[in-house]
Amino acid sequence: MWKSDLPKPPVGSFENCVKCENQFTVTKYTMAANPPPGYLCHRCAKASGSDPFKKPAALKKRKPAGEKRNVTHFEERRLPSLASVCIEVISKHIDDVEALGDISTMNVDEISKALAKNRSLNAENATLFYNIENERLTLYDVTNLTPPALCALGSLNPGLRNLRLDFCGHMNDTVMSAWTASLPNLKKVELLGPFLVRAPGWQTFFRAHPDLEGFLITQSPRFDIECMRVLVESCPNLRELRLKEVGQLSDGFLAEIKPLAGKLTYLDLSYPGRPDALSESALIDVLTHVGSSLEHLDLSSHTGVTDGVLFRGIKPNMPSLTSLMLANCTELTDAGIAEFFEAWQGRSKRLSVADLSRNAGLGDAALTALLAHSGDELEELNINGWKDVTEDALKGISHKAPKLRKLDVGFCRTVDNFFVKDLLARCDNIKEIKVWGCQRVTEDCPRKRGVSIQGIELAPA
Repeated sequence: MWKSDLPKPPVGSFENCVKCENQFTVTKYTMAANPPPGYLCHRCAKASGSDPFKKPAALKKRKPAGEKRNVTHFEERRLPSLASVCIEVISKHIDDVEALGDISTMNVDEISKALAKNRSLNAENATLFYNIENERLTLYDVTNLTPPALCALGSLNPGLRNLRLDFCGHMNDTVMSAWTASLPNLKKVELLGPFLVRAPGWQTFFRAHPDLEGFLITQSPRFDIECMRVLVESCPNLRELRLKEVGQLSDGFLAEIKPLAGKLTYLDLSYPGRPDALSESALIDVLTHVGSSLEHLDLSSHTGVTDGVLFRGIKPNMPSLTSLMLANCTELTDAGIAEFFEAWQGRSKRLSVADLSRNAGLGDAALTALLAHSGDELEELNINGWKDVTEDALKGISHKAPKLRKLDVGFCRTVDNFFVKDLLARCDNIKEIKVWGCQRVTEDCPRKRGVSIQGIELAPA
């Protein structure tokens, strides 16, 4: 740097180098001595470690993301989709929607689903779904509805009897308190993600709704055993109960559920905070008490679900069961499942829904026995992850389950194009087939109009 109080000598003038004392001609590359005063010739400047002729490094410009890579699945649409156009029109003219005339329940539900895809539902356009005469309301994504908007939902739909809200993360005690007064007729409530509601908020809500028949929640870390006690005590006619992904679930909850014996038809205690949250003995005990009326049971992801629960909890106590979901219950065995269904034959209704996915130890014996027991009535079957099931056993699905509508055989290694072809030919009601991870299913797999086949791995272009 040049000394601040002395100007740089003009280019072309002569100066003496302060280091070698030789005379040199000043150029635009001449450097000041450090420490000053004086200047260095080019040779001495270079010897000091500084290169007067070195060009400053050019700043590296960051390439736009589009120049680096092109992700086909996330390219921006050049033209808006029909759904987004409808959403925009409806949102813009929300106050004039009534001018269109009556909108059927089916159309309103489809609009709700379309709004959920883009997370476009907000406090302004949510009023499309509100009506003082509403008895049922389903909103598939209320992420953008704040507590005041959720309170308004209750005030504008005072006659609701059935309410379902997905992704209701803004719901808190204030909302529950408001609903206590504004929704007196509520019979069934289904909530996904009410993280912020505390125990006192739940308890106040239960005490204000003694006629509640269905309480189904997913992901509520603050729901504790005292909430469970107040729920059963305040709502003695409860028929449907879901406590899915509830972090505090424990054996104590099961003791509180037992007074619902003879009334409970739907029980979902799946995916607890800890896989060992419920013990084998506690599960057998609660099924002994409430199993006689149960039609749906989901105990997925519990290590306490063993062959013993099947034989001592389900088999002798649950004659009305039509939907059984035991996904990721790693203590179950192939021989145990097979013997259970063989012994259960003729002692219960046949299953219409069976989910035994992600149990890698299950195979031919279990599948054969399941199809022999419930194949004629089976509508939905999930055996995702049964990696060792053979081709011969899989053939039984299309031969023995003619009413099948949905099937997931993902990561079953022997599934191939011929299996899919046979399924499409024999199962007239089939609507959905999932083949994720089935590498023998190729892009040449047969198709059928109206049937969704998901998970086919296409060969690289």
